[in-house]
Amino acid sequence: MLPHLRSSRWVALAAIPLLALAACGGGSANAAADCNGLPEQPTISFAAYSTPREAYGKIISAFKSDWKDEHDGQEVIFQESYDASTLQASRVVNGYEADIVALSLGPDVDEIADAGLITHDWTQEADGGMVTTSVVVFDVRPGNPLRIEDWDDLAKSGVEVLTPDPASSGGARWNLVSGWGAALRGHAGVTEGDEAGATALLQGVLGNVLAYDSSARKSIQNFEDGNGDVAITYENEVLTAQSAGKEDEAVYPPSSVLIENPVAVVDANVDKHCVREVAEAFVEFLHTDEVKEIFTDAGYRSTDLETAKAGGDGFPAIEDLWDVDEFGGWDALNEKLFSDSGIVTQAQAG
Repeated sequence: MLPHLRSSRWVALAAIPLLALAACGGGSANAAADCNGLPEQPTISFAAYSTPREAYGKIISAFKSDWKDEHDGQEVIFQESYDASTLQASRVVNGYEADIVALSLGPDVDEIADAGLITHDWTQEADGGMVTTSVVVFDVRPGNPLRIEDWDDLAKSGVEVLTPDPASSGGARWNLVSGWGAALRGHAGVTEGDEAGATALLQGVLGNVLAYDSSARKSIQNFEDGNGDVAITYENEVLTAQSAGKEDEAVYPPSSVLIENPVAVVDANVDKHCVREVAEAFVEFLHTDEVKEIFTDAGYRSTDLETAKAGGDGFPAIEDLWDVDEFGGWDALNEKLFSDSGIVTQAQAG
């Protein structure tokens, strides 16, 4: 059953060609005032980051069925797009009229909000605007022949590493934030609080990167094609591969950032397309127990940090699980690691 409507929206977008959807026919930007109810067949443009395609396929199907049952047989069309999170956000800002975005990380949603397309505070929604979480793992070859256990193993000479490009992929930034934070928290052979040691560790890992693919999904596909010794990735990506009968094997480092994935309605676009009612109902639906079960089955953890840390339901416990606020939040981390003078940017530049 669909939940009662409420204003729940959170921004993140998927990669698709720049299509202008004008579901209510007019295309005027002051939308809400021009809408006279829903279109006969509402069309939702849904943009997401690369990895949750399988989960959202099931969720969208369930939502459409419920909506049809509760709205006199009305059909809702979803136009879905999946690609690197940061790339998706940029596309939305530059004209792709997504109604709902499901992105990898908060700063990508904020980029859309800063452009004036999201006008509400998405962080005030249920679960802080987040619908799923995950942890960072190492996808290794069967039997873990290199005996990889922690981040310092990825910095050893001769180890070939795959991770996506932080310029386009939210997953890449989660990966590298996790390595940086784990080192500063006293893991991977680094003394707690030793920034020089943490910097050297990241430089060593990045020096072993074989390829920076544009998205987390493409990075894993590259690994599954036989390239590299280890891929840094989301836990849910390895679980998805295993459920498909592939030989991916997860190594859990003792320390990981809690990966938090937001969803939001894009206010300017839902009003332009006259589909706010449907979009808000869908985002609300994502916070129901029914959908949380679908996400869990797809390899995602609880949005509560302590529950995610404890594991259960087939998830191993994580020794040291923390969130980005431990290091000043995304503004501080982006400046430290991913700005023009950031540690990651400089290491990639060689």
